[in-house]
Amino acid sequence: MDIIIKIYESLRPGGVIVVPIILISTFMWMLIIERLFYLRRQKQDDLDLKEAVKMLKGKKMYYLPGKGLRSRVIRGFLKEKTGESKLDQSILYLCAKRELPHIKRHLSIIGALASISPLFGLLGTVMGMVTTFNVISQFGTGNAKALAGGISEALITTQTGLLVAIPGLYMSNFLNQQAKELKNRLDEMIMTLKRYI
Repeated sequence: MDIIIKIYESLRPGGVIVVPIILISTFMWMLIIERLFYLRRQKQDDLDLKEAVKMLKGKKMYYLPGKGLRSRVIRGFLKEKTGESKLDQSILYLCAKRELPHIKRHLSIIGALASISPLFGLLGTVMGMVTTFNVISQFGTGNAKALAGGISEALITTQTGLLVAIPGLYMSNFLNQQAKELKNRLDEMIMTLKRYI
């Protein structure tokens, strides 16, 4: 509880602009955590290519282990396959394509939120400078306490925006890389399984 009070006291001089930055940060990290768990689940407890080929050949149709990406694609394919080679290849491709939106979900939102937060910080900087110039126009440069309020608002919002943006952009790039690897695994499986259909 003490740490929350300290954080509040350090951010309070930043003014109202700090509130949307904190909301952006909270929402962004909720999406990041959801993506991390999703991507981890897709890689864990999944079929390797040899098992996928066995499933396709019908040697293990009664039991399909795992809840990962390849397992779901094979399950979908086995439910819809017709026995006709060309049609089955299209069905396999379609089953894999259904997974793509799940792989890419929220990634663009995370990147956008990470990019927006320094802009809010810049807005706070401008507002802090306007406050400082208003104080100078009213009292001159003799009121140091009033000047410090505007400068403090400017610097705290800039700092907060950057503190949200830097790890957010890093995580956005990391998650995009993980999603790309997952998509490559999916493409590899499709190319391998097409030979056995």
